[in-house]
Amino acid sequence: MTPTPLGDARRDLAEMLPWAKSLPDSEVDQLIAELGALARKGRTLAALDSTDTLLTQWRHTAEISRDPALLEIISREPEGDFGTVEPPGAGLKSS
Repeated sequence: MTPTPLGDARRDLAEMLPWAKSLPDSEVDQLIAELGALARKGRTLAALDSTDTLLTQWRHTAEISRDPALLEIISREPEGDFGTVEPPGAGLKSS
């Protein structure tokens, strides 16, 4: 079997980020695509900060995927009414 770029990327990602093994294949593909998009944006400090944020968010997603109780809690519809929502700016005072 001939290796594919996506297959190589999945393997490399699993070696670099062991928590990524908890993600379904479709989410690993999405993570790879998002990392690629950040890499194409350039090598700036903002891009590095964005990469850190992206990896932190995906690590939390993997933690939830790995824990059936957390996955059930976050996947279910909320119960009840959360009350009235004020219009934007309603609580702001004028100077």
